[in-house]
Amino acid sequence: MYLTPKLITCMKNYSFSQFTKDVVSGIIVAIIALPLSIALALASGVGPEQGLYTAIVAGFVISFLGGSRVQIAGPTAAFASIVAGIVARNGMDGLVMATILAGIILILMGVFKLGALIKFIPFTITTGFTLGIAVTIAIGQLKDFLGLTFTNSPIETVDKLAEVVRCIGTFNWQALVVGMVCLIILIFWPKKLEKIPASLIAVIVGSAMVALLKMDVKTIGDLYDISSAPPKFSLPAFSFEKMSAVASDAFTIAILAAIESLLSCVVADGMIGSKHNSNMELVAQGAGNIASALFGGIPATGAIARTAANIKNGGRTPVAGMVHAVVLLLILVSLMPLAKLIPMPAIAAILFMVAYNMSGWRTFAHLVKTSPKSDIIVLVVTFAFTVVFDLVVAIGVGLALACVLFMKRMSEVTDVHGWVYLDEEKRTADNTDNLHFKNVPKGVRVFEITGPMFFAATEKFGNVLFDKSTKVLIIRMRSVPAIDANGIQTIEKIIAKCKKNGTQVIFSHVNEQPMKIFKKSGIYDELGEKAFCANIDGALEESEELIKAL
Repeated sequence: MYLTPKLITCMKNYSFSQFTKDVVSGIIVAIIALPLSIALALASGVGPEQGLYTAIVAGFVISFLGGSRVQIAGPTAAFASIVAGIVARNGMDGLVMATILAGIILILMGVFKLGALIKFIPFTITTGFTLGIAVTIAIGQLKDFLGLTFTNSPIETVDKLAEVVRCIGTFNWQALVVGMVCLIILIFWPKKLEKIPASLIAVIVGSAMVALLKMDVKTIGDLYDISSAPPKFSLPAFSFEKMSAVASDAFTIAILAAIESLLSCVVADGMIGSKHNSNMELVAQGAGNIASALFGGIPATGAIARTAANIKNGGRTPVAGMVHAVVLLLILVSLMPLAKLIPMPAIAAILFMVAYNMSGWRTFAHLVKTSPKSDIIVLVVTFAFTVVFDLVVAIGVGLALACVLFMKRMSEVTDVHGWVYLDEEKRTADNTDNLHFKNVPKGVRVFEITGPMFFAATEKFGNVLFDKSTKVLIIRMRSVPAIDANGIQTIEKIIAKCKKNGTQVIFSHVNEQPMKIFKKSGIYDELGEKAFCANIDGALEESEELIKAL
């Protein structure tokens, strides 16, 4: 069965030793996820506890049903700006609706085996919007990091940046000090103490500074009501109007969740030498997002950093992800009131590091230096549109641009040329093996097509020229991997012109896909089996027979 959770297969040879490792890893990952879940929730424009709800509910469901042995799911930076925009436009009800619809889309993608289709999204697009998201997150944290007081509540990234410039006079140096201290901890935390998350230390130190030194710095408790209540089931009021309003947002969440989760799975596979089930993972992501929305959470996906931490600490089965969710639930119920002490600059510093780590700026710079101009255009445009507009526009424009440039590139490699014929005396010992020096009967013309025959290259097929002396036209197609409707139409025009001129048409070495289309279009039946030869030698022999019969 192609939809079998990894938990089932892992349980066949499960041992107490591995259970112990999974529990330890789950606890460590939960400690890592705690400040990140809170920070990402705030960046998404929702309450701090909703980040934990997401990590608890979605994290457990996705690990339980997932197609990866080690995937850790929860709120991620990729969704922050998207979620914030949805909440600002449509409120929490709109977010719940969009997340549920996204979950349904993800489940359908898995059921219909669309997991492999993610590979068709160009690397330039994923790199571009990843850096764009990182820049968007970073800009969104300038307010809290500098302790600014905004006069407006901008939603768009460009507007946020403009508001920062406009309100720079409200700068709070104490907030900057706390933020800088936390940022230094995050950057320089000793690697030998890596098992104690730097983000947790930064939160503790930042909170202690504000509380003990009586600093004038806003905390989470100053801006949000803190709840330690466990996630509660709540069914939203469905309506066609609401679903229509958030349909594009739902699609964006689904595509982004699919891309990020499957990329995380690929990275994890490389680390443990395993292989994930992409379709099962999509189903799990869908179920996890639906459950998260129904229990007060936000969109979730596979988190590469937390997944890597799970692997490094010995987690090798979905049990580790399930333990991580349970531990977070216990922390929520028992320790959540302490979250009100966390200063906002500390949260901003954590998100700065999240943005930096996810940005992939080195990859971006490398692509700019080494890639063809067309790829660079797609990369830069996707990045710019992500920052200036939003991810929906960025992915749409990026894909459209990539397709157009790809077609242009393919049309440039498609070519139609006639063979060059030399007199017998011009042949030498060095060129007798050249295909152009085959014995071609008088009255036979040979043209060779290279590259795909599709609409963007059809104008080149006009190079198939012949005169009334041409009795047989051979079209060699060994280098044609595919043909579309425009290509077939062009072939039909050539055949019609040949019929009018009394010229016979023979095809040489037609590949599998073009041959299927020839048969489907009726061209094969029209010309007959003998008009389709396996190779050029066969085509030349057939042409010679036709010439003799005339």
